[in-house]
Amino acid sequence: MSAVNLGLPRVPGTHDVSAPRPDTPVLVDTFGRVATDLRVSLTDRCNLRCTYCMPAEGLPWLPKEEVLTDAELLRLMRVAVERLGVTDIRLTGGEPMLRAGLEELIAQISALRPRPRLSMTTNGIGLAKRAPALAEAGLNRINVSLDTVNPETFREIARRDRLSHVLDGLAAARDAGLGPVKVNAVLLRGVNENEAPDLLRFCLEHGYHLRFIEQMPLDAQHGWDRSNMITAAEIMSRLQAEFSLSPSPAERGGAPAERWLVNGGPADVGIIASVTRPFCAACERTRLTADGAVRSCLFSNDETDLRALLRGGADDEEVARAWRLTMWGKLAGHEINDAGFAQPIRPMSAIGG
Repeated sequence: MSAVNLGLPRVPGTHDVSAPRPDTPVLVDTFGRVATDLRVSLTDRCNLRCTYCMPAEGLPWLPKEEVLTDAELLRLMRVAVERLGVTDIRLTGGEPMLRAGLEELIAQISALRPRPRLSMTTNGIGLAKRAPALAEAGLNRINVSLDTVNPETFREIARRDRLSHVLDGLAAARDAGLGPVKVNAVLLRGVNENEAPDLLRFCLEHGYHLRFIEQMPLDAQHGWDRSNMITAAEIMSRLQAEFSLSPSPAERGGAPAERWLVNGGPADVGIIASVTRPFCAACERTRLTADGAVRSCLFSNDETDLRALLRGGADDEEVARAWRLTMWGKLAGHEINDAGFAQPIRPMSAIGG
């Protein structure tokens, strides 16, 4: 959603946080973008050790006392929905299904009014048994991370032999009505770069919506190398060797994926080209980490500690005001392609996808 949709004045294309902020409750920034999509990390922990995310031994996890309680999470989500205009909530991690009491938490989020559209991104492990309960609790849709359908390649990337569990989870999510079920895939040079057509065939066969994501500089090891990244152009080339792709007529809006009809449709495939084709100008997202920090951008190195406000006795409007000011300061873009870009100190597992 843009500020134009709301009748708000569009601020000139310069980043001036000292400019008067429009008198509006929503999460507008100085470039006129309005954040309506909240990504909420439920935990920084994960039960896989994907090579592009973290080292084999894992990471130092957040101490329990630093992680938001269910009551704190729900209060912040209520503030977002009731006071800040958030309409969509995506639960992330780490691996969100490692959060104890997840189904009850989802039921309470679903009870918020106005009711937000509620989705979750997961690695799919354990989903086979829990998909019906998650749907019954109020989860609307699910994204499952899956970089390969080859068992050996899966073990190489995830450092775990769990492919069958993920495939069973996908099928269970589809059968439980958590659709459209989306598959998120990252291609790695020298590992699974040749498997793009196989992944697309698999998703077409099972009715899943495939989204390829360019590898981003969000690994804990800070080993990301642009020269090793499989670009959107390369992904397109590999897919076009076996499929006919044409631009989707569907309006993209603030969606991160550029969509292409496969063999004339109706099925499509998406490519999220965060590095080579940034979509920052249409970004609608705001992010909350598991320890209660709000971030205006996935790649930001600045955060606002909402947990401290909650535990310090701040009322809801004080929390909302701090959130608004954080988003007012959002930069024009992530600056990955600028010479001075600095990779975020926190890795993806700590920020939440």
